[in-house]
Amino acid sequence: MKMNKISAQILLAAVTTCAGCASAAADEYMNDVRLGSESVFYHTSADDLSGPYVPPGVNLRAENLETLYAAYVVHLPANVAVELAMGYPPLAKIKGQGPATLGSVPYNGQVISSARWLAPTLLFEYNFLDASYKWRPYIGVGVNYTTFYDRDSTAAGNAASGGPTRLSLTASVGPAGTAGITYRISDRWAAHASYTISQVKTNLTADTDGVIRTSRVSFGPQVLVISVGYSF
Repeated sequence: MKMNKISAQILLAAVTTCAGCASAAADEYMNDVRLGSESVFYHTSADDLSGPYVPPGVNLRAENLETLYAAYVVHLPANVAVELAMGYPPLAKIKGQGPATLGSVPYNGQVISSARWLAPTLLFEYNFLDASYKWRPYIGVGVNYTTFYDRDSTAAGNAASGGPTRLSLTASVGPAGTAGITYRISDRWAAHASYTISQVKTNLTADTDGVIRTSRVSFGPQVLVISVGYSF
């Protein structure tokens, strides 16, 4: 009876220790940093530019681009994670769309302006499998904030507007959704791929020596991300 009691105590201690080890192992790497590339595909829709001396059908579109992606991810219980995704602010180029010319000035297809944007996105993600699996698909929803700076009208844009032009773009807050997959390379390293859609809308104001033209622009960016992550 005494031996059985001692054995039970040893077994209980072992189970408790193993449970503690499992918990520690599960919680050992609760953070990821990720670095990679993102390809941004714009689906621009905009109101025709309105204002003095603007003929019907004058519009614009954003050129697709690539930039650096960086993110910080915190893992929570129940296969939930929170990701703060950012990237190096890229130079977005805007091309004219509509008439071939405005007066005698070429317009359609010309790069008329450029701007850099900073767009942190906060995503709440659910992983369908636990961390013991090599492949872990996930989905997420969140919110995107986009602010624009270094807004410039090009020589072609100034010519189309009739003189040097100052640009203003309001900041945007909108929903975002993502779907992705993680491949565990080793204990600490993993590869990630995701596709994120967000809503980015802004009010554009162009001021040419007091002549004001405006448009409401929806960029509709869709972003393909390929990255490598380190867990700690």
